[in-house]
Amino acid sequence: MSSPASTPGAAPSASSPSRYPLSALVGQEELRLALLLCALDPAIGGVLVRGDKGSGKTTAARALAGLLPGAAPFVELPVGAGEDRLVGTVDLRGLLHDGRPRFVPGLLQQAHGGVLYVDEVNLLPDHLVDVLLDVAASGVNVVERDGVSHRHPARFVLVGSMNPEEGELRPQFLDRFGLVVNVAAPEDPAARAEAVERRLAFDADPAGFAARWQAEEGALARRLQAA
Repeated sequence: MSSPASTPGAAPSASSPSRYPLSALVGQEELRLALLLCALDPAIGGVLVRGDKGSGKTTAARALAGLLPGAAPFVELPVGAGEDRLVGTVDLRGLLHDGRPRFVPGLLQQAHGGVLYVDEVNLLPDHLVDVLLDVAASGVNVVERDGVSHRHPARFVLVGSMNPEEGELRPQFLDRFGLVVNVAAPEDPAARAEAVERRLAFDADPAGFAARWQAEEGALARRLQAA
C-alpha cells in the first residue's frame, strides 16, 4: 500500500511549524493509528472521529497532512459549502465561447494527495456525505453537467469529525466510514496538564515546538513512507 501523495523519489515532508506535530499529541493512540492506516490506504474509506470540542480532532487531522510526502494539502470543507464547491463544475460558458467546456476544480481535486477534513460531518446534507464517501473509496471524482462529463483522480485521506451531542450521523453513512474512533480529553490530571502545557508551548513558539519534535515526526514520516 502507498501513501496518497507518494511519488517516485518523494521525500517525507518535515513537520510544518504551523501544524501541531502528530507525535506530540498526549494519548489518543487509537486516533493516531486510525489516521495512519487511512494514510497508508485511503480506500479504507476514511476516519470518523467522534468527540466533544477540545479533544484534538482538528489538530490531529491537520497534523497528519504534515507527515505525508511532499507538500501535501490540508483542505477543510467550509460550513454551508454546496455540491459545486465540493466536486467542481463544468463552465458551459467556455463551450459557448470556443466549443471547449472548462472544468472548474472543487475541493475534491484540491485535496488530491492530502487530507480532506470535514468538521461536523453529521450536519452535512445527505447527498454531500454520499459524494464524499463514494469518492474517498474510489479515488476518482466524476462530474457530469448537461451532457458534459469530466473525471479526475481524487485520492485523499477523508477525516470527518462530529460532536455526538449535536446529532448523530445517519446509520447508513456511519457504516460506510472505514474506521470510527471515539475521542475525549485525557481524564488523568497529569495527562491533561501535559496536554495543556504542550499546546501553550506550541502557541507561543510554533517553530521552536516543531523543532523539538522533529526527530519523532521524521521517524514517523519515514515509517509511513516505507509502509
